Amino acid sequence: MPILGIIASSITGGLSTTAYESITTTTLGTATATITFSSIPATYQHLQIRVLARSDRSAGVDIISMQMNSDTAANYSDHLVYGDGTTPQVDLNVNATTINIQRLASDNLSANIFSDFVIDILDYADTNKYKTIRYLSGYDANGSGRVGLGSGSWRNTAAVTSITLTSPFSSNYKQYSSFALYGIKG
Repeated sequence: MPILGIIASSITGGLSTTAYESITTTTLGTATATITFSSIPATYQHLQIRVLARSDRSAGVDIISMQMNSDTAANYSDHLVYGDGTTPQVDLNVNATTINIQRLASDNLSANIFSDFVIDILDYADTNKYKTIRYLSGYDANGSGRVGLGSGSWRNTAAVTSITLTSPFSSNYKQYSSFALYGIKG
């Protein structure tokens, strides 16, 4: 049983252990610049993307930029609160062309440090409202890592049928990075 199922089944009141359904998973055999989930079925209440990744950027940590349905217009906003155990920080983007999901471990950190992300896309198939995302991210760099909590919006009422993940720095996701898309039943 997956770890989420084990945790859910141990909670009094009994959360459903079958609420998450795997749609697709990709683990990279070589470095790749873009990850796209396409032909997403409209049969779930929400979507969740789980990421374990690292980029080849050498000038600092990286960012995952997300676009829905290939929309490149300034229809996105996001904000983030993050910290490293010493200094809390915030970041904000409005009227942007992507949702920035931060902080992605990169080659400026020690070898083999990967970031974890859990990204929820709420009511993704509802054509009566804009789409909201929320996420939790982090990495451990042997005592100097970061953890972040953020959210964003896509100001469009279309159902989400595709999601593209890239870097604003034109870097690549490194070999062994993994991206999984799940549907969450209502």
